[in-house]
Amino acid sequence: MSATHLSNDEVPFLDPSDPDFSIRSEAVLRARGMSWWARTPYGLAVLRYEEMKQMINHPLLRQGSYRWPEHNQAGGMWAQWWKRMMLNREGADHARLRKLGAPAFAPRLVAGMIPKFQQLADDLIRDFERDGKCEFMSRFAEPYATRVVCELVGVAHEQWQEFAELAVTMGLALGVTYARDEARINAATERFFDIAGRIVTDRRRAPRDDFISALINANEDKDTLGDQELYDMIVLSIFGGIDTTRSQIGLAMAMFIDHPDQWALLGDNPDLARPAVEEVMRLRPTTTWVTREATEEFEFKGVPIAKGTTIHLFSSAAASDPDHFTPGFDITVQRKPHFGFGGGRHHCIGSQIARGDMTEALKLLAQRLKNPVYGGEPQWLPDSGNTGPISLPIAFDAVSAG
Repeated sequence: MSATHLSNDEVPFLDPSDPDFSIRSEAVLRARGMSWWARTPYGLAVLRYEEMKQMINHPLLRQGSYRWPEHNQAGGMWAQWWKRMMLNREGADHARLRKLGAPAFAPRLVAGMIPKFQQLADDLIRDFERDGKCEFMSRFAEPYATRVVCELVGVAHEQWQEFAELAVTMGLALGVTYARDEARINAATERFFDIAGRIVTDRRRAPRDDFISALINANEDKDTLGDQELYDMIVLSIFGGIDTTRSQIGLAMAMFIDHPDQWALLGDNPDLARPAVEEVMRLRPTTTWVTREATEEFEFKGVPIAKGTTIHLFSSAAASDPDHFTPGFDITVQRKPHFGFGGGRHHCIGSQIARGDMTEALKLLAQRLKNPVYGGEPQWLPDSGNTGPISLPIAFDAVSAG
């Protein structure tokens, strides 16, 4: 039965604010089978692929997360940055910032970083591959994601632990404890801005052919990218690069532990690493939904949507819609585009860097860590919003010394 034939009371109800809510639950799958949308305590959720593809590009929807600090009655440096940054800007202003930032993420610069990704992954794996076990998040996912960012912005790798701790603290702003942790969050944000200022000063004194220098070049004309916007973009690149990549690599490892045949296949066929990234992000994206807000009243597929309505686009539910995807996890199957990096005008500007570093990580991990299994009970963030492993103990075939 389509949603256009359901009364409002018959449309399924989902509560993402419930601490036990899971984006991959039977409740979500049942709701998707009944209707393309579901009611929630705040706005509506889009559950199916075709409707999500249309909604994520809809001209009457804007980025919805800009109101998050207001919802939490929070202020300070993090809230100010959050509302200023490119992710939450719209129209010509967003397009201007995106255009100016694009050269910093150019394929040429990303390609030049691939050998560094490979060396970093190799160094980290060497530290534990002979042990036959490790806590994967602290031994690989976190230092890898953070040191990639250190490389990206041109700071010493010795700073990675400070960067990781700051990113974790800033990430608390996106959770239910934001108001409680506001002082710590603002202090971490202030520290990242201090670091960004020092990086820019250093790079203006000694330019390089790299990410930061490309952003600074866009800043030379003060009418295009202002100093504040330059610092905002650097802090977004640091925080976003650490927070999402760390979790996504952890989710990838967990996904492959649950599908050992696919891990063995990847180990034997390294060229499958890039499609493996796409398949993981289709089914287990760290960003499980994106939010939009209606800028005007309109009707979509018979459903009236009032101005100001919050719309949650359930990425992982849409990307496993049986009307568009065969079931299962298979890195050899060519799929339709997923929404793990968002979509439309707000598509993640750093997606090519993320794809590149995750591809090289999975390629080496699958060749070096044979037959991985859980080595203990993993700990998880809630399976909604931004998710991932908190800890992921694994065991694998130890590499003998030689």
